[in-house]
Amino acid sequence: MAGHSKWANIQHRKGRQDAKRGKIFTRLIKEITVSARLGGGDPGCNPRLRLAMEKAYEQNMPKDNVERAIKRGCGELEGVDYQELRYEGYGINGAAVMVDCMTDNKTRTVADVRHAFTKYGGNLGTDGCVAFMFKHCGQMIFAPGTNEDALMEAALVAGAEDIITNDDGSIEVITGPYDFIEIKQTLEAAGFKPEMGEVTMKPDSEVIFTGDDAVKMQKLLDALEDLDDVQEVYTSAVIED
Repeated sequence: MAGHSKWANIQHRKGRQDAKRGKIFTRLIKEITVSARLGGGDPGCNPRLRLAMEKAYEQNMPKDNVERAIKRGCGELEGVDYQELRYEGYGINGAAVMVDCMTDNKTRTVADVRHAFTKYGGNLGTDGCVAFMFKHCGQMIFAPGTNEDALMEAALVAGAEDIITNDDGSIEVITGPYDFIEIKQTLEAAGFKPEMGEVTMKPDSEVIFTGDDAVKMQKLLDALEDLDDVQEVYTSAVIED
């Protein structure tokens, strides 16, 4: 991670997410509904649903909202039939971008995504054009100053796949996507609470943006994230303040 501050970038990203909290419940309800439809309403047998519920409760979503979303997914309540879509493309300077959507109108969604790419200097690509550049995994970020040796020992015992110490002193713990909750809970019980933790698509390499290019790339990412049908945006771009 030489040449930029992973920790500063995490703080920047958290701040932008906090500013968009109004859309979080809507996106979580969609994810819970679709997860229950595809894998059943028992989180013990449905790792994807368990992840979605964990994230919802971390955002203080009322239990009743979660249970209604599960019932809609299982067909016990009427609801919209969402379709999952993934779009791939490039931002400026060739940064990879993946956009995960849930929609009841594919025509609308692809038009909105294409428009955002085009308006802000990117290009919507073909299926698979950038997906190979990302790894589906759990990722936890721990603050600089965390006891590296103790965290590494605890993470390895818990079953983590990798531990990465960044140049700025922050530490990343990488897990399998469906081992994430158990390992996170194990580490928290041992006294290691991550500053940020999520199941994500982690880029194999990163493109650093500064100055005007950083502003332009951020506008593209914001435009995509602001679309109603978009659930997640993953990118190899790292925006420097």
